[in-house]
Amino acid sequence: MLSRTEYLKLDKESAPKSKELPTLFFAFLVGGIICMIGQGVSDIFKLIVPTADEKLVGQVTSAVMIFLGAFLTGIGVYDNIGRFAGGGSIIPITGFANSVVSPAMEYRSEGVVFGVMCKMFVIAGPIIVSGVTASIGVGFIYWLIGVLQ
Repeated sequence: MLSRTEYLKLDKESAPKSKELPTLFFAFLVGGIICMIGQGVSDIFKLIVPTADEKLVGQVTSAVMIFLGAFLTGIGVYDNIGRFAGGGSIIPITGFANSVVSPAMEYRSEGVVFGVMCKMFVIAGPIIVSGVTASIGVGFIYWLIGVLQ
């Protein structure tokens, strides 16, 4: 029987070596490119509709980026970007779109309701629930502070 230190040593020796620097570089590069595309969408929308306020520009930019992420997932390109970029592709809003569309596509053979609709939020659902719960908690604290003042 191996001791804990012997096991950890064996595990360290047999584990594949991580290429941290190239991985971090490509994640940063691709994440930056995705953000630059988002900034470009925002700037182009401001040129097309100069009277748009920042809220509308942000909403349109978010919608376009979600569409691009979903579309690229649908045609199989986003998975290749993810393999190349790692975490750089999952952090932006396009990664959220990918996490919604991928399971829906994978289970489409199960039908629209039990396949696409049920599996669509398998990955993104807990994130949405956590966000809503946190926002309710913060809203309650904000309200409570206002009442106590």
